[in-house]
Amino acid sequence: MAAKSSSARRSTKEPKSDLAVSYNEFKEYEGQRYTGMKIGRSHKWRYDPGEWKETKITPDLWRIGYAVSKRRAGRAPEGSGVPVGTEYHWYILAHQNVTKHSANDYTTSLTGLKFKIAHKRAGSEKWSATPRTQRKRMIKFLESVIADLERYDAGDLIGARSKPASTETRTGRTRRPATTRLSGQRHARRATRARRVQRA
Repeated sequence: MAAKSSSARRSTKEPKSDLAVSYNEFKEYEGQRYTGMKIGRSHKWRYDPGEWKETKITPDLWRIGYAVSKRRAGRAPEGSGVPVGTEYHWYILAHQNVTKHSANDYTTSLTGLKFKIAHKRAGSEKWSATPRTQRKRMIKFLESVIADLERYDAGDLIGARSKPASTETRTGRTRRPATTRLSGQRHARRATRARRVQRA
């Protein structure tokens, strides 16, 4: 009986070991090698009560600051993940939707993207990228978001980036959305009508 129970215990632990191996092994995405969670998987976190501070800069621009501890909703596979003490620098671009319920109470939701700018290994004093390279990575990320804004019809720009769509035809030219082509055609027709009115 003891032998059976010990083998049963081993079998329940094996999947955790497999998950750890899968998490830490090298993977490839569009020519880029990476480790950690596979593309398409997700984390769920619970944030402790935190402090969000805002300072008004212009009529439409605010500087924000937020500090809080976050805790995994589940548990990380045993043996997976980076060592304790590892640090990350993320850049977040998001929609914040807010509804006022009383003089002092609001509900809020945040949906968007976060992009890894750099990381610092546990026990190291150096980040994986210099401040200059981090700025370049931020610029490249923002340029890609701007390109998406120009490519898609405003609606859900952040959601559109979660599933990159191929916009190239076989000739290699970028295909513009139908809405953009139609609006251009309408503009051309209006200009033609305006010229006819001027000649009359």
